[in-house]
Amino acid sequence: MVAAPAFLRAQQSQSPAGKLNIACIGVGGKGRGDTAEAGKYGNIVALCDVDLADPKAQESIAAFPKAKLYTDWRKLFDEMAGEIDAVTISTPDHSHYPIAMAAMALGKHVCVQKPLTNSIWEARQLLLASRKYGVITQMGIQGHTYEGIRLLREWTEAGAIGIPQKVRYWTNRPIWPQGADVTWPPFENLPEGLNWDVWKGTVNLDQPYSPDLHPKKWRASWEYGCGALGDIGCHLFDAAFWAWGLGMPDSVVCEAATPFTDRIAPSHSVVRYTFTKNRKGESIDPVEFHWSDGDLRPPQPAELKQSLDPQFGQLIYGSEGQIYSAGGYCQSVRLFPEADMRAFDRPPKKYERVKGGSPIKEWVECIHAGKQPGANFEYAAPLTEVVLLGNLAIRLGQPIQWDSANLKVADIPEADPMIKRTYRKGWEPEKIFKG
Repeated sequence: MVAAPAFLRAQQSQSPAGKLNIACIGVGGKGRGDTAEAGKYGNIVALCDVDLADPKAQESIAAFPKAKLYTDWRKLFDEMAGEIDAVTISTPDHSHYPIAMAAMALGKHVCVQKPLTNSIWEARQLLLASRKYGVITQMGIQGHTYEGIRLLREWTEAGAIGIPQKVRYWTNRPIWPQGADVTWPPFENLPEGLNWDVWKGTVNLDQPYSPDLHPKKWRASWEYGCGALGDIGCHLFDAAFWAWGLGMPDSVVCEAATPFTDRIAPSHSVVRYTFTKNRKGESIDPVEFHWSDGDLRPPQPAELKQSLDPQFGQLIYGSEGQIYSAGGYCQSVRLFPEADMRAFDRPPKKYERVKGGSPIKEWVECIHAGKQPGANFEYAAPLTEVVLLGNLAIRLGQPIQWDSANLKVADIPEADPMIKRTYRKGWEPEKIFKG
């Protein structure tokens, strides 16, 4: 495991009792909401974004006028490490890893948006670092704080659906340009104030700025984002993965995909995961996750009178029953047909509820309490690994047998550079973190 670099070493901050000093990195886009939420529970002392002129970033700046402003997170840590307790990270996927690693090496608590990383190796490194540095960690998946995920676990344990067998997922993502015909034509003039070098970060590509890539459209990229699976997979998979205590899948198969390239994910894909082990490594009856994106939805079940949610949803099947959950976060669960729901004797609430339904609120409360929240890296890293295995199967174009202990695909060495990237010169992990 790597050590904190010399330019990052600093004393822990001395924030007022009962109030955390928080630095927010990525404060436009999704980061605007995360920054506003963090501001309810702590002192926002620093705001960092590669594009502070972005209108949504400007809203964050206006909301916290006393916060120091940065376009380079490395400079923020160099100058303010002794003044902050915790860091929110709401940047493009490829930059989650270096920022979170640097923050944890400083002893700072971190809350990172999903997916935890966009490479499997990086997710494993953040897990190991969280153990080494002993900080409070959280991944931003709202559904893990909601009622529905706990009901699914309690209902399953009470026998509502018998033995879990399959979950059928769907999403309307991507809602940004994605597919083999997508290009990012370079823009002649870099927008004033945009720190493009920091935006490119660790990715080993000489990528010119393009408004067709930044903002948000980077999600189509294998290198900067991770397609529809990366955007929604952690949300949708969360409930069954946690409620049923699943381990790593034995096999992952891409059953269909529209054309894609070595840079851009497909506009539609269908992926099937098979699990035969639980989190403890014990054998279980096989469970399938059947994922489809690009607005490919399953047929409407005849016994379900409620129309399927057109954006996201999951149909959960067991040997003796079935559950429908609309939306992206397992907000609610309902047995169907309706007669099963009416006849079901609901079990008592067994698992602790999270008040407020906010990952950031839960994270801050856990920092004060000295305990880990539900989507801490011990849980979030394996969940992210599962999601990213779907992308690996798509890119390889063949079924994969996954060796999680060694981060290897059996008999497919060409998977290795997709599992751990080659880093851009000057951004290699050993140069960033080795002091």
